Amino acid sequence: MQQRLPVLDPVSDFDGQIEVDATSWPAAEPVTPATSDRRRWIALIVVCFAMLMNTLDQTIVNVALPAIQHDLAFGQATLAWVVDAYLIAFGGSLLLAGRLGDLVGRKKVFLAGVALFTLASLACGLAQSQGALIAARFIQGLGAALSTSVVIAIIVTEFPEAAERTRAMSAYVITAVGGGSIGLLLGGALTEWLSWHWNFFINLPIGVATFIAGVLLITENEGLGLGHGLDVGGSVLATSGVMAAIYAIVSSAQAGWSSDQTRGSGLLALVLLTWFLVLQAALKNPILPLRILRSRGLLSSSAVRGLTVVGMYSTFFLGVLYLERVRGFDTMRTGVAFLPFTLAVLALSFGATARVMERLGAKQTAVLGLLGILGGLLVFARAGEQTSYFPALFVGFLLVGLGGGTLFTPLLTIAVADVAPQDAGLASGIVNVSQNVSAAVGIALLGTISASRTGLLLSDGYSSLAALSAGYRFGFAVAAVSVAVGLALALVALRGPARVQTEREMAIERLRNVEFAERCSTSE
Repeated sequence: MQQRLPVLDPVSDFDGQIEVDATSWPAAEPVTPATSDRRRWIALIVVCFAMLMNTLDQTIVNVALPAIQHDLAFGQATLAWVVDAYLIAFGGSLLLAGRLGDLVGRKKVFLAGVALFTLASLACGLAQSQGALIAARFIQGLGAALSTSVVIAIIVTEFPEAAERTRAMSAYVITAVGGGSIGLLLGGALTEWLSWHWNFFINLPIGVATFIAGVLLITENEGLGLGHGLDVGGSVLATSGVMAAIYAIVSSAQAGWSSDQTRGSGLLALVLLTWFLVLQAALKNPILPLRILRSRGLLSSSAVRGLTVVGMYSTFFLGVLYLERVRGFDTMRTGVAFLPFTLAVLALSFGATARVMERLGAKQTAVLGLLGILGGLLVFARAGEQTSYFPALFVGFLLVGLGGGTLFTPLLTIAVADVAPQDAGLASGIVNVSQNVSAAVGIALLGTISASRTGLLLSDGYSSLAALSAGYRFGFAVAAVSVAVGLALALVALRGPARVQTEREMAIERLRNVEFAERCSTSE
C-alpha cells in the first residue's frame, strides 16, 4: 500500500472561515480499517485461485490427451471432445452466468461455480469411460463459466478506487494469462510421474480451499432480483446460439469448414443469435440490455481482445505441436520451454503494468503490449526444423509473455470504465465471452489452416518434417496478421481513461480544491 497524504478537512482546518457546500465538495477517500483492507486483498487471492483452476484446466488436459486416448480407447475424432465439451459449455454459458451474478448476487454465483467445477473435476478424475469423461468435462465448463463470469465484477465492486483497481486487475490478468503455461508444465509432470487422472484431482484441494475462503471473505452484492431481469427466452437463445457457434467452430477442425455439419451449426447459431437480439430490443428487462452496447470502451476493447486472443493462443496450441512434432520435445521439456512466457507475466505482476499505465495511459499501454505479442509471433513465423530454442524461440516466448502481461490489464480498465455498477456482471460476461470464443476460433481456425498447408506441401513432395514445420509457420503468420489487425483497431478505436490517477495524486487534487475554495472566498 502506498502511504497516503493527509487530507485537509475543509471546515476544521480553516476555522470556519470558508463556507463550503458539502453536497458539492469532492468526496474524501474513506478511511478503511486495516483488517477490512486485508480482507479485500485476500478476497482477490481467492477469486484468482478460482481463475487459476479454470485457466489451468484449459491447458493441463492438453498434454494428457495421448494418455487419455490410450486408457479410454478414444478415436482421434472423439478425443477432441475432451477439450471441446469444456469449451462449448464454458463459452456458451458465460453471458447467462454474468447476468445471474447481477440478479441473485455475485458471491452466490461464484461459490456455486467453484463447487460445481470441483465436483466435476472429481468426476473427470474417476471417469472410466469416454461418455463419463465428456459429460463431466461439459459440467466442468458450466462451473467454470459461473465462477469466471463474475470475477471481474467482484474486483470492480471490491476496488472502486482507480489505482487499487488497476493493481487488482493486474493480479487477475497475471493469473489468467500465466496459468496456461503453468498448466502445460504441471500437466506434463503429473501425467509422467503419476497418471492423467491427477490432472483433474489437483483441482480438489484448490477448489475446497477456494470455496471456504470465498464464503468467509467475499462480500455479497445486493442483487437486483430475478424479477428485474429474468429473461428465460433470451437466456435460452443466447446460450444455445453461442454453443451452436462454438460447436461449428470446433467441429470444423475435424469435419471441415464446408461440411454440412459445420454449415448447419453455423446457420443455426446465426438464426438463434439474430432472434436473440430482436427479442432483447423488445423486452423491458432483457438479459442483455442493449444500452450496454453503447459502451464504446467495452465493445472496442472486446474486439481488440478477440483479435489478439485468436493470434496469441496460437502460442499454446501451435507452439506445443511445433515443439513436440518438429523439435522432438517431450511433455516435460515442452512445459519448461514456456517458462520465459510464464516468468515474464509473473515479473509484470509486481506492479510494472500499473506503473506503465500511470505514465502512458491505458490505450498507449495496450498498444505497447500488442507490439510485444506481434513481435513474438513473427519470431515463431520464421522458426524451422533446425531453429534452436535459445535464443530464437526463447525470445519469442519472452516477447509474447511481456506483451500479454502488458496488454490485458489496460483492456480490462477500458472495458469497465463506463459501465454502470448494476451491469458489472454482464460486462464481465461479455469480456470473458470475447476472450474464450476467440480462443475457440483461434484453435479451430489456425489448426485447420496449418494442417491444410501441411497437406498441400506433402502432396507436392515435401518431407513430413518440412511440411509440418512449414504448416506451423504459416499458422503463426496468420496469427500475427490477426494481432496486427487488433493493433490497427486499437490505434483507431480505443478510447480509454487517459491515465490511472494514483492515491497521492487524488489527495493533492483535493488539497488544490481547498486552496481554490479559499481564493474564491477571499475574492468575494
